[in-house]
Order: sequence, then C-alpha cells, then structure tokens
Amino acid sequence: MQYQSSLDRKGLIDLAINKYFANVDKKDLEAVLDCFHDNAMMTTQTAFTTHAGKDNIKRMFKDFMSSFDVFVHRDFEITVDQNNGRIVASFVAELTDAEGNKTYLENTNFWRIRDDKFQEIYIYMSGANVLV
Repeated sequence: MQYQSSLDRKGLIDLAINKYFANVDKKDLEAVLDCFHDNAMMTTQTAFTTHAGKDNIKRMFKDFMSSFDVFVHRDFEITVDQNNGRIVASFVAELTDAEGNKTYLENTNFWRIRDDKFQEIYIYMSGANVLV
C-alpha cells in the first residue's frame, strides 16, 4: 500500500534524524512517539519481532530507554524517495549502559511515511535485538 506524505526531501530527513533519532538520544519518549501514527508498526527484521500500535511501541521504547544510560546515533547515510514518502538510513548506534559498557550496532532503517508520520519502520540490526 502506498501512503501520502507532503514532506519533501529535507522534511523526511528532518523527521527521521532530527525529530526521531535526536529525541531517542535525548530519551524524550513523548517526542519520539509523536513521530508515529497511532496504528504504526515497527519491525526488527533481523530478530523477527514486531511492535504494532503506538501503545506497544511506547512500551518497547520505555524498556529500551531504561536499559541504557546514553544513546548516540551517528554516521548517517541517507537515501530519500520524496515522491513516495520513504526514507532509508544506515547508521551507527552507540549505546552505553549504567556500568559504562558500550554496545555498537550498525543498523539500517527503512521508513514508510503516512501523513508526515511513521506508518512502518523496518529495522536491520547488526547485533542482538535491543528493541524488545
């Protein structure tokens, strides 16, 4: 199914990088959730897990944000299809727990945008799934 989005290239990048990842890094749960449609779906393809609906996505992010003290998403490589409201980003996720242990992941996210919010996210993660 194709969704409609009014976001141009700059707007799609802003949604994914500045509104989503920047707020994950700040642990601003409400700002992160504001990027999602109520019936959004977030799937970690490499772990065969799906979180469907904003309530399930919220629960997952609460657990994720409580598991690590520091989040850094960096080194983005981005491809945008503004005509179809899609964006892909490959990046490094650097996660630090309370004891100072670091987890590094090389991930790629594929987003389908609907009405300028995330409708679907498909995640390919290089290591163990931290989004449970």
